[in-house]
Amino acid sequence: MLNLFIQHTSAALTLNENWDPDVRTDMIDALGRIAPEGSMYRHNDEGPDDMPAHVKSSLIGASLNIPITNGHLATGTWQGIWMCEFRSRAHVRSIVATIQGEEM
Repeated sequence: MLNLFIQHTSAALTLNENWDPDVRTDMIDALGRIAPEGSMYRHNDEGPDDMPAHVKSSLIGASLNIPITNGHLATGTWQGIWMCEFRSRAHVRSIVATIQGEEM
């Protein structure tokens, strides 16, 4: 089993459709409707995208568990691992990868 954990509160990890680029655009649009930028948040220390990034990160999640079968990630045909950046400007992000299980 592979566990991936992102060490940040304004980015996230998800396993999603990774073939059609429209899926990424639709996901960005949908999350923007759920947690739009604006002046409705109290926490805005790092700008108007600060609190919406925390909301999106909480909704998507900070970790993934993916089975490993015969030495390969057991993802579905169209699945890919997405690192979702919710801040407008570039940030350095760290992901911890841990593998658990027995060699077969």
